Amino acid sequence: MKHFPLILLLAGTGIAFAQGDVSSEFKPGQSSPAQPAPASSGGSAAPANGRGGSGFLGKDTPVFDPGSEIVSWDGKNWNINNNRLLEARFEKYLNAPPAVSEADEEYQKLLQTIMDKLAPGRVTPKSSDEAFQLLAKASQYPDDARLCDAIANQVYSAWLARKNGDRVNAANRSLEDERKRLEWNARVTAQGSRLDSGSSKSGQTPSQDAKAKQMEDDMEMQPIITRLAEVNALMKANQLKKEVAELQVKIEFQALIIQHFLQRRFQHVLIGTRFYRSIFSDGDSQLRVGEDAKSLFAKTTGMPPTVGTLDSTANEIIRDVRQGIDAFKFLLEKNEMESATKRLAETFLIGEYLPEVRTLDREDKRRALAFVKASNQLISAIDVKDYTLADKLVKQLSETAKDFDSSKPTAAIETAKQISAMHIAKARNAAVSGDKATLETELRSATEIWPRNPALAEVSGLIFSQADVQSRALVDFDQLLSQKNHRQIYDDKMRFIAATAMYPDKQEQLRQVLDEMQQIETAIIQAQEIEKRGDYAGAWESAEKAFRQYPDDNKLNQLRADLTTKAADFVRALRQAEDLEKRNQPGSSLAWYLKAQSVYPSSDFARDGVQRVTKELFPDSI
Repeated sequence: MKHFPLILLLAGTGIAFAQGDVSSEFKPGQSSPAQPAPASSGGSAAPANGRGGSGFLGKDTPVFDPGSEIVSWDGKNWNINNNRLLEARFEKYLNAPPAVSEADEEYQKLLQTIMDKLAPGRVTPKSSDEAFQLLAKASQYPDDARLCDAIANQVYSAWLARKNGDRVNAANRSLEDERKRLEWNARVTAQGSRLDSGSSKSGQTPSQDAKAKQMEDDMEMQPIITRLAEVNALMKANQLKKEVAELQVKIEFQALIIQHFLQRRFQHVLIGTRFYRSIFSDGDSQLRVGEDAKSLFAKTTGMPPTVGTLDSTANEIIRDVRQGIDAFKFLLEKNEMESATKRLAETFLIGEYLPEVRTLDREDKRRALAFVKASNQLISAIDVKDYTLADKLVKQLSETAKDFDSSKPTAAIETAKQISAMHIAKARNAAVSGDKATLETELRSATEIWPRNPALAEVSGLIFSQADVQSRALVDFDQLLSQKNHRQIYDDKMRFIAATAMYPDKQEQLRQVLDEMQQIETAIIQAQEIEKRGDYAGAWESAEKAFRQYPDDNKLNQLRADLTTKAADFVRALRQAEDLEKRNQPGSSLAWYLKAQSVYPSSDFARDGVQRVTKELFPDSI
């Protein structure tokens, strides 16, 4: 998909197109004389150049590397296929039902009818009016999000501007008639002056008579000349106003088309460009955007920014999306799930609102979802060093997807197992020789590398066979306590309770650990019960409360990670709100807290956040 980098880069900088400075052809700051003709119905003038000291892209121009799928922007790098926001939106799409209802089909037929009526070679004033009327009907469908209504409003504004232009032309024709009359009067007055110059009044000298006659002629000509100058000025001013009004309407129309392009509403882009050509038939299709945006557009597409470029790019993207869906279905038939899921993710990113993406069969999407979840679980298992589960998932994914590349996770798993085995072997030798310091060091290293290594229990048995059970238990207790491995202490609590019976200070330490673990277990059970009811947001919040107090428990972390995927929308809104609150942006933070509260009204985090931010914004009203 050759336009994928363009969509990715422009999506982050769309405001630059919609709010960028206009070209030198139209500067709103210029003043114009008063006009006798009717005022244009177009919107207010576009703002002047609003760029500050830095460019609209920050310190750096966004660069996309299709080989590594890394975007570099303003000194930061991020992988488009490993992004929490994109993953959450993609998973929501994979779980959504296909848009194949009767209303969905009617909506798509309606959009196609509008585009057909505006197609080059077919468009007529009648078909243009019919397409305009269909916009109101299309805007009533939920999938449209009233975008057709926005196009209809802009088309109506353009028509009003053209009608006002006709009225300006009529006013200029009247002024032209008056100018011709004034010129004729001026010529007649001048001829009369020459005819009267031969006669002189009695009793006056010729010089006195000439001066008096000249004064009469000047007084008679002055009103005509003044009015003629005014008429010429009004005609030029009306013409200028007409041009400025038409240019302003063009800029507003172009901004709407660009907005739809950045929103990936490519069908609406085609409707907008075809309406634009039917209204403005002067051949001027250049986009009025800032120099930075123009340069970015030219570099990413290799073409100048014009309405025709947007039209052709939208058509090409629609074709790419269809091809991507066909590729996904083919790969799915071949059971190549990894490639199929990547192709679907790429296609969804640029063509989320196109019918080919929205009508995809739900069962096909669920197969991709199962692969995505297993892949994410594999990443989490490797992160928490649960190599037993990771090894199981690698085998499962290899059976599910023929094209799954198991080399990297297998190498990571086998390396960790081998290193852990080396440390355990050294720990066995230290236990036999009675080297307690080396024994603790090697066991700690083995536990850090693979906490759930089954061989650790074998080494523990060897240790107990070499010395007193109680003393070994106390050593293990101290070791696990120093590692903050409270989960292991809790799992083996009966042995440690017996071992610490004669040591009050260690009894107190064990009691604190068991009390803490009891709270964690209670939170886990509570979260699991809430999850069974289908309340994933509530389950995540329950687990999150325990995690913020006890962040080192692996079991709690695993449950929290699973629930984070299931309550992605709520978690994303809450984390965004907390991040904005930390950055001292209370207004934006309040908006995100309210969004999180709308997803899960019973959220304590969202309610407390709203109260904190509201108190900060309105301290006197609390």
